[in-house]
Amino acid sequence: MATAILPSDDFLTNADDQQFEIFCLIWLDDNINTKNNRDTEQKLRAVINRLQKFQDVKQCQKYIEERSQNERVVMIVSGRLGREIVPSIYKLRQVISIYVYCTDKEGNKKWTDKFAKIKAVVVELDELVVQIKADHKIQKMVEEPLSINIFTTGPDAGKSTGGVNGKFVFSQVLIDCLLRLKSTQADTKELIKLCRNAYEGNSFELSNIHEFQKDYSPDKVLWWYTRASFFYKTLNAVLRTENIHMIFLFRGFISDIQRQLKYHQAKKPLRVYRGQMISRDELKNLEQCRGQFISVNSFFSTSTDEKRALSFLNAPDNTDNLEPVLFEIVADPTVAITKPFADIRAYSEYPEESEILFMLGSIFRLDNIDYSNDNQVWIIRMTLCSENEHDLKNVLMYMKQQLGNGETNLRTLGRVLSEMGKFDLAEQYFTRLLKELSPNDPLCGNLYKDL
Repeated sequence: MATAILPSDDFLTNADDQQFEIFCLIWLDDNINTKNNRDTEQKLRAVINRLQKFQDVKQCQKYIEERSQNERVVMIVSGRLGREIVPSIYKLRQVISIYVYCTDKEGNKKWTDKFAKIKAVVVELDELVVQIKADHKIQKMVEEPLSINIFTTGPDAGKSTGGVNGKFVFSQVLIDCLLRLKSTQADTKELIKLCRNAYEGNSFELSNIHEFQKDYSPDKVLWWYTRASFFYKTLNAVLRTENIHMIFLFRGFISDIQRQLKYHQAKKPLRVYRGQMISRDELKNLEQCRGQFISVNSFFSTSTDEKRALSFLNAPDNTDNLEPVLFEIVADPTVAITKPFADIRAYSEYPEESEILFMLGSIFRLDNIDYSNDNQVWIIRMTLCSENEHDLKNVLMYMKQQLGNGETNLRTLGRVLSEMGKFDLAEQYFTRLLKELSPNDPLCGNLYKDL
């Protein structure tokens, strides 16, 4: 129930390398291309799809340093090359865990013990896979970056859609527009094709994609979302990196999740928890946002079990600049009109996680932040809010009036993107709609004006 929190940058239109996952597995070994290693690669790609292999320390270090702070790197390295590279990359935010694969376990433990990010020193490949798989289940909750937007209240809060508040408002309007835009078979076909390309050579995920294409139905969407497969990995990654075109292609499935959350909406107020590791700078930014509104640009996973949420957190390590944080959230279903939340354990592949899932774009008020000496974590207290909060109501209502009521279309989406300054992307959707319309359609004239 946990991720690292990051302020939202501008919306992105392309995922890095067209790989739709947050996590990247890097394997550095000057003897990497053995048959045993190749067999292990398939097992590892069932856990983390994106696998990059290196035999040269400098090339590997350059690749890691070029990764975005939004990415999360899991590294496998030989004992000899590990001694060389680990001191140089250890403090990078994107590096979250390192595994030393070697023939001399005792000899390598002497130098690895001082690096907390080194999770294991192993001599057997099967042991390596088991360890990475077990650790990754927790890393998904603790380390996955979370994209947020902040709405600053004040006398001028509702008067401008530029700057920080503009990002908050446009993210809400974009979600609203996409969820009212009917999905087509062509969109789903394009999405499946992109996923097949991203998971090429990954027999485990290609099998999942085939099963999804054959068996998916809207009532199974929460099961697919909680399952450790391409659907969850890809959807979460494109929401967190704000890859607009992929979100556009996923919109039908996002609508299915919204409908299921609404159908299973919690009936009474809940107190829920979410453990996270965040950087000290991120914590400082949040401390300056007391009393402000935060919108989450992804589905927001929490637990009713405080002890479980705390159990995922690591003790702070002075060398890696991270702080353990526990979000404590009070959620009243009477305010969750357009952004529902629900207890999904009965529909989840992991019912023991006592998961309460909040809709994409949910808005919270950041009430307070203080330090708990008992648990040695920062407690961030938040309250679920509706769009009708005094400071939000006018500006969101004005922007949504521009969309009108009922279904939206690709022209509406293009105009929203133009307002956001995403002119190239807007043009793509205007052109896409023109190709779908007959030449005599009266809408064509308006689209040519837009272009």
